[in-house]
Amino acid sequence: MAYAWRWFRSLIFVGQMYVMMGIMGIVFFPWAVFSRKGAFFTCKAYCRWVLWTARWMIGLRGEIRGEVPTDEVMIAAKHQSFFDILLIFHALPAAKFIMKRELLWAPIIGQYAYRIGCVPVDRGKRGLAIKKMVADVAKGTQIPGQLVIYPQGTRVAAGDRKPYKVGTAVLSDELGQDCVPTATNVGVFWKRTGIYRKPGLAVVEFLPRIPHGLPRKEFMARLEDEVETASNALMREAGFDPDGMD
Repeated sequence: MAYAWRWFRSLIFVGQMYVMMGIMGIVFFPWAVFSRKGAFFTCKAYCRWVLWTARWMIGLRGEIRGEVPTDEVMIAAKHQSFFDILLIFHALPAAKFIMKRELLWAPIIGQYAYRIGCVPVDRGKRGLAIKKMVADVAKGTQIPGQLVIYPQGTRVAAGDRKPYKVGTAVLSDELGQDCVPTATNVGVFWKRTGIYRKPGLAVVEFLPRIPHGLPRKEFMARLEDEVETASNALMREAGFDPDGMD
């Protein structure tokens, strides 16, 4: 009975979350079209709305740990669900994401992502995207901010294992930007698929920087070890054993 009630509350929460995305996206769209400030304001406001409603509707709180970067760096983040995107964007002053190109055609999300400077990438063509991004930065056309990349390339369920892709090291080296590894336990409470949301404390943790210029093999080994170790610790703190069953 308790599970059924929590599932129903999760359904209401998810429903209102997407309704509010549509309302805010449409209401503020004229401002966002003519001003990047308007696009950032709308996205930040939406993040605050979801974080607030998650707290009182489903008992899910969000917390940021570690030093929040404010300069131009890469954020190499563990990605477990939509909630970690919201926590990261809300915490950073000017986040922009590397995202699948198909999302540009998604209603509201695509238009706002373009306006805040997200970088669309074709599947299987990340090398070309990295070259273009480096060229844009060199020409001064890339919007300043914190570039968020998911080194595993997709959402990964709590406890699952997926390889880290070398593009993160390449990009850090080519852009000359330090990398901030970022861990999370969000997937324990908000799974990558489905309606059900668990109450608890979802954490995103910014870890100490990895300097650019390291040999790529060393960079990737350090990145994977630090993100996975910290994420596993956060998941255990949340009562989930990443090496077994919750």
